This record gives sequence, C-alpha cells and structure tokens, in this order.
Amino acid sequence: MTKILVVEDETNLNQILRDYLQHYDYNPVSAFTGQQALDLLDKEKPNLILLDLNLPDMDGLQVMREIRKRKPVPIIIISARIEEVDRLKGLELGADDYISKPFSPREVVARVNAVLRRMETRASEISHLCLGTLRMNPRGHSADLAGKPLELTPAEFDLLSLLISEPDREFTRLELLEVTQGSRYSGYERTIDIHIKNIRRKLRAIEPENNLIKTIFGVGYKACE
Repeated sequence: MTKILVVEDETNLNQILRDYLQHYDYNPVSAFTGQQALDLLDKEKPNLILLDLNLPDMDGLQVMREIRKRKPVPIIIISARIEEVDRLKGLELGADDYISKPFSPREVVARVNAVLRRMETRASEISHLCLGTLRMNPRGHSADLAGKPLELTPAEFDLLSLLISEPDREFTRLELLEVTQGSRYSGYERTIDIHIKNIRRKLRAIEPENNLIKTIFGVGYKACE
C-alpha cells in the first residue's frame, strides 16, 4: 500500500487524516514532532508526506529542509499560516502543494491523489527525455545535466519534464500550474514562477550559462536549446 507520513501535532486532526487516508486505501504513519518525522523518513520510506508547519519542537520549514536534503519525496504542506510569505517560502523549499487550515479531510485526500497520480502518469508515459545536455528519466525519477546529477523536487521534475517534452512550445502559467498542482482552482500562478526560479538556480549551479528555460513575457515559459 502507498505509505503517507502524516506530520501533525494535533492528535485529533492527525487521527482524522489517518482515518480518511485508510478509508481510501492508503497506509498512513503518524509523527507528532519534527524529529519523529525525520526519524521515520528512512525507516518507513513514505511515498508522500503531509507536513504541518507549526510543530512543537521545530519549525516545519526546517523539517522540510532536512527532508529535501535526504529524499525527493513529495511534500504537501498543511498549515494555519495563510500569509503569502509563508506559502511562497514553502514553495521555494520544494513543497508540491500547500493547503491552508481549516480544510476538509476529503480535500487533503484529493490533493494526495493528484500529486501521486501525476508522478505515476509522467513515469508511465515517457521512458526518457533529452534536450541539450539535460537527460531526464521519468520512470526512475532521475535527471542529469552535462553528466552531473540534477536534484529536483517532484513538482520541479514534473514541470521541467513537461517543458522539455515539447521544446519551443509556449506554456502558460495556468497550463504549468495544472501539471504541478493538479487543478487550476487550487493553484496560485506565482507558484510556477517560484518553481522556475528554483529550477534555473539548480541548472546554473552545474552550467553557469544555462538558459534552457525562456520566459515568455505575459504568457509563461518554454524550453529550448
């Protein structure tokens, strides 16, 4: 069964999420602190993490940084922090989605379904993608640039693989948002700009002059050699 790590310090809410996930045939594992989440990361090897930002022992964003250093597992933030700066910070660190409290447990399950479905769909459709010195393997969720490993979050991976799958096609932010978050209504167009910023930074860390992703002003982005 697909394993979901629920990192939420509110006991009742943690249990509610567990119950809903079990009802939809997921295998939920609970953590109530940031340290518990990090301890369970290697032990349980979750397929996705639901992460609250307000944890008793450390900030959830700190937990997210540590997770990102270890594994490219998808992360959905669930938080009472509704300020734009908090959402943007979470996305900059590599969150695949951001759900504000209060929320419906059914909505959380729907978002979990969407993130995991996108990963499975991309992996099953294409065995490999190439553009310039960039090589991507959706089935293995691996990428390299000029022969060097390129570490991408799941959302970044989906976004970049879509862009290079159709070189020179101009994608609107809404089209790209639908790929990274599954539905336009739940999105936030600036999310795409944050992901593109992160991808460009990672590409240029390997190739300083890399200009693979072009900005189409007033529209969105495209990939070209």
